[in-house]
Amino acid sequence: MSASKKTIVVTGATRGLGRAMVARFIEQGHTVLGCGRDSVKVASLTAHYGKPHDFSVVDVSRDAEVAKWAKRLLDKFGPPDLLVNNAALVNKNAPLWKVTAAEFQQVLDVNIGGVANCIRHFVPAMAVRRKGVIINFSSGWGRSASPEVAPYCATKWAIEGLTQALAQELPRGMAAVPLNPGIINTDMLQSCFGGSASHYPDAEKWSQSAVPFILKIGPKDNGKPLSLYGE
Repeated sequence: MSASKKTIVVTGATRGLGRAMVARFIEQGHTVLGCGRDSVKVASLTAHYGKPHDFSVVDVSRDAEVAKWAKRLLDKFGPPDLLVNNAALVNKNAPLWKVTAAEFQQVLDVNIGGVANCIRHFVPAMAVRRKGVIINFSSGWGRSASPEVAPYCATKWAIEGLTQALAQELPRGMAAVPLNPGIINTDMLQSCFGGSASHYPDAEKWSQSAVPFILKIGPKDNGKPLSLYGE
């Protein structure tokens, strides 16, 4: 594969920002290896884009599923040039003491555990060749806070620290970056903002500037908290 064409792993590829990024990456000639939990949407992506792209049903919060998925992709495509940990959940708006233990745990398992699982199973192969970029999606709520989304805030603050620690562990030539994508009108934002979410750009518009920005991230950015605002 030429230096200009990348192999890109995207989690949460079936909706929102993930789905929009898939489209933009493929338009630019890159190979996308994506996952999501919705089998119908995964099948739709597979039918729409075909080979060499690859889409799988994977719950990133389940380490065994990620391990199996990563092994298959690494055997077939080799180490990715770019790992985009985008998959995330937000809790239903509520004061922290009203969030059930089950919902709190689910947000942690996907937003932190899912990122760690993907790092665990993809990054060793990337590190062997001392090449590749890991982008862990953070949030404005990973650098500030708001009421009724405490579990989500907690996970995104964790992503900031996790990513900056990872950056110090990588060999030279690689990068790990926490990326605040800005405020985008997605299903997740609508669950928090309601109708006012429509005041912000949608995922398609956001991706037009986000994908070129992401593709320029490299070793010089290792450990830097970056922000991209879609407006």
